[in-house]
Amino acid sequence: MNRKKLKVIYLSLIVFTVLLIGLGQAFPMGKSSAYSVSAESASSTTVNGQKKKLIMGTSADYPPYESVDAKNNGEFVGLDIDIAKYITSQLGYELEITHMDFNGLVAALQTGRVDFVMSAMSATDERRQNVDFSDTYYAARNTIVSKKSAPLETEASLSGKLIATQLGSTQDLYAETIEGATLKKLNKIPDLIQELNTGRVDAAIVEDAVAIEMTNLNPGLAMHFLPAESAENGYAIAFPKKSTIVNEFNGVLSEMKDDGKLDEIVQKWFTAEKEQSNSLLNLNIDFSILKGYTPYILKGVYVTLLFTFVSALFGLVWGTVLSLFKISGIKPLEWFATAYTSIFRGTPLLVQLTIIYYATPQLFNYDIPALMAAGLAFGLNSAAYLSETIRGGIMAVDKGQREAAIALGIPYRKMMLRIIFPQALRNILPALVNECVALLKESSLVSVIGVSDLMRRADVVRSTEFRSIEVLLFIAAIYYVLVLVLTSFARMLERRLRRSD
Repeated sequence: MNRKKLKVIYLSLIVFTVLLIGLGQAFPMGKSSAYSVSAESASSTTVNGQKKKLIMGTSADYPPYESVDAKNNGEFVGLDIDIAKYITSQLGYELEITHMDFNGLVAALQTGRVDFVMSAMSATDERRQNVDFSDTYYAARNTIVSKKSAPLETEASLSGKLIATQLGSTQDLYAETIEGATLKKLNKIPDLIQELNTGRVDAAIVEDAVAIEMTNLNPGLAMHFLPAESAENGYAIAFPKKSTIVNEFNGVLSEMKDDGKLDEIVQKWFTAEKEQSNSLLNLNIDFSILKGYTPYILKGVYVTLLFTFVSALFGLVWGTVLSLFKISGIKPLEWFATAYTSIFRGTPLLVQLTIIYYATPQLFNYDIPALMAAGLAFGLNSAAYLSETIRGGIMAVDKGQREAAIALGIPYRKMMLRIIFPQALRNILPALVNECVALLKESSLVSVIGVSDLMRRADVVRSTEFRSIEVLLFIAAIYYVLVLVLTSFARMLERRLRRSD
């Protein structure tokens, strides 16, 4: 492979990445991770004539409290959303909503990523040690959801059973007090339903409004309410410690309770019922639930591809630098590259991703966007693996070529760029393709920090429809097609490069 072809490859990658970024500006991405709404009334809460903005964190997979209207405009909807909009409008704030996993909400408050959290969060004593809470705005009841064929109706009946709960939820804390019960803690409500439908757990404990939605859409399930005094279920708004806006929110909440506005919003979201789905050939699979969601899910393809190619390009460039460090013969550079590779290959990628996303604002006072954090984490991780691959490719080039270049007086930089590295790149092309495929598939991890890729959008649909298999099969097919296209392109490129052999 000559220098001209090498330039063509690099330029193609850069142009493709820039094109993806440009398309992202031209076409809306759905922005399910964050969007803004304007307050309805102005107040003194302004800076230089502009309304101050409050960022609300939520886990939008918990209808009817919060979810994404994926069939329409992709906005956040639900009881908590309406209450937050009303309060901020009364106080004259602009509201921005950001979406993340429930178990990351408190961390987001503590690191300053959000100003307050509304996500059906109970004001428990454990949470009060880390955050401040407003007055409660809704009290829910814990509810047992089990199969109609094996109903569990009381707390005593749960003894000796395997119970599913959402990790970090109030129901999770309550379930820990049930004597004789074994808990299976999962991240999302749809996961609980799937485990229950497949018979891996005997029952799930959720709150009453969610249980109603679950049983409406899954006719094989039954629900039984637990006594209200069995748990503390008052939902409240969470703020960082010593937040100055708690009293302002409490004032509006009190007015909403007095004038009936709060009851009006509650009734709006707790009275709607959804149509039951029809199973396919008695397999309990109904792809008709995807109707209306397909455009929303397909928008995630752009985010997934953008993230994958940015990470791959960054990993290739940084991995090349690290590989040169390793063969440079300069001990400090060798030690640095070796230590870097050891750290990034020795720690889980998910841990690196969450550290970069949550620690950056706390340590550097910079609110790093979720997509940038994901690209950085995956690029840094990929570079650690690629550095070894590239180093192996360089070492595989015939040693005689290097000796001949030195004998001819060719400078080191020119020798590497024009003679050694082009051959090394051709040798490692299959490994580079494998790394891109791995990045594409592992991109689903970024959904944990709210990036609206394919997996995140699938989670939104799962949480809305309370069904998992159909949407998971659908995005699996999309991932498979993307990998097929990528590998076909790589084979074509490899055949073209080997014409000179």
